[in-house]
Amino acid sequence: MQSSSTLFPVALLSAERRGDLSEDVYRIKAGNSPDRTVELALTRLGMADQTEVRGIPVILLHGSFSNRRFWYSPRGIGLGAQLARAGFDVWIAEMRGHGLSPRNRDYRNNRVADYARYDLPVIGAFVREKSGRAAHWVGHSLGGTTLAAALGGQYLDADLVASAAFFGTQVSRTYWPLKVPPVEWGGRLLLKRFVQISGARFKRGPEDEPIGLALESMRWFGLFGRFGDKERDWWAGLADVSVPVLAVAAAGDQQDPVWACRKLFEQVGSEAKQFVRLGREEGFDNFGHVDMLVSKSAQVQVWPLVERWLRNPLEPLFEGVAPSVSPTPGYR
Repeated sequence: MQSSSTLFPVALLSAERRGDLSEDVYRIKAGNSPDRTVELALTRLGMADQTEVRGIPVILLHGSFSNRRFWYSPRGIGLGAQLARAGFDVWIAEMRGHGLSPRNRDYRNNRVADYARYDLPVIGAFVREKSGRAAHWVGHSLGGTTLAAALGGQYLDADLVASAAFFGTQVSRTYWPLKVPPVEWGGRLLLKRFVQISGARFKRGPEDEPIGLALESMRWFGLFGRFGDKERDWWAGLADVSVPVLAVAAAGDQQDPVWACRKLFEQVGSEAKQFVRLGREEGFDNFGHVDMLVSKSAQVQVWPLVERWLRNPLEPLFEGVAPSVSPTPGYR
């Protein structure tokens, strides 16, 4: 089968019409990581009857225990579908072992470090090849964390990123027991007995997560931990990020609280950045971690903000607020 890319092997798995939308599913096997069995599924959404050149490319990254359905349901509902109907060239990535991306040989040891260093650059390069320009990246939760790691580690070339948006993304929440070395060591020994954490069993989502992610996060939050790997300090690298950045936090999010999301936002060095708090004080519903993007209220209150941001990341989302200043001056 002929590759759909001149950069690396890419197979077009399907090209279907889904109501008013077109859905093309690609599987990338770049062979650029130590585990050469890695294959990544990438779904492209557009209008089924579209004849003109596609619009601005947007790459959507799901969070933990999730897959492409977070952005695009079988009924054609979701932020991804909405953006496609608004004229954007929408690409929905699925991480290793999620959704249509098969489990790789070393699945149990998958980490954010692998996603950021090997997978996101490949996804960005393929989207640029197909669309002819750099994409805007939108990440929710772990998807945003992976995007932050890729930017802070300088794994994504400047010509692959037009802007970055983080929803419910943080790496600063403190887990005090992990600051006690014997507790961390004991936790590591216990977790190493498992291959994965079941999303269904713990009612976290439809997908499982490899145990490597849990072990990696324990190292981040340990006594002398940092957001990075052995080679690079991703947290420090965020200060060198220059692309436009949007950070959105939900007032009712107990998993990734506003103050922690705000801390990541402040670490980013871009002069064109905006912070949005979704809460009643700001005129929104008191959103939580998931319904900030997946709910009927989000369709009305949040999706239009995302669309406005993607059309012009340099334009303030709220009147009278400079792009480098938070639109929630009452935040404490």
